[in-house]
Amino acid sequence: MSRGPSSAVLPSSLGSRKLTPRSLSCLSDLDGGVALEPRPCRPPGCNRQLRVRFADALGLELAQVKVFNAGDDPSVPLHVLSRLAINSDLCCSSQDLEFTLQCLVPDFPPPVEAADFGERLQRQLVCLERVTCSDLGISGTVRVCNLAFEKQVAVRYTFSGWRSTHEAVARWRGPAGPEGKEDVFTFGFPVPPFLLELGSRVHFAVRYRVAGAEYWDNNDRRDYSLTCRNHALHMPRGECEESWIHFI
Repeated sequence: MSRGPSSAVLPSSLGSRKLTPRSLSCLSDLDGGVALEPRPCRPPGCNRQLRVRFADALGLELAQVKVFNAGDDPSVPLHVLSRLAINSDLCCSSQDLEFTLQCLVPDFPPPVEAADFGERLQRQLVCLERVTCSDLGISGTVRVCNLAFEKQVAVRYTFSGWRSTHEAVARWRGPAGPEGKEDVFTFGFPVPPFLLELGSRVHFAVRYRVAGAEYWDNNDRRDYSLTCRNHALHMPRGECEESWIHFI
């Protein structure tokens, strides 16, 4: 090992290999391509090494350019157009506003509000409580009789009149009923865009597996269904756009 008048000491194990900084904060450790004794770039006791790589080092472009033709129609989501229309009406109108939206509406009242809900639950051991719809899809709650600790609840649904089916596994939310003899599960599944056309329908039923047996709630063999319909929404002039979005 030798030391020149203006050179730093190079460990013999490195040979002539050129060192690179561990991170951007270590750039000052390199001076004219000669490796100086490195300074710690991380807290003591941390063995994690930081690496910085740029897109061009991986053969990628640093920038992406998208060219739009003047004749191309922009693809704007329906909910964005609805909000733009509401903003325009709010600015130009001094009266309360009323809108008509296309959305999925349950074809049945909330089962949990029925007078015989408890009787149905004891008979079927599983009952749908209620269901709600939004832009994100369909969600709801299911109540089951607590027959054993290990249990599984799922919702089988179809967008094609049962020609094809899908399943969504429900998650346990908590106990319910007297002395915790019942459990509540929550479920949810997405809705494809084509179902937001008038007349489109979703069918589903609830399955409950426990203690090696299987039980169903299919609305007394009629299936639960939701249909896309026009839904009138009334909005007072004084309310803001955020209130409308929260309501939806």
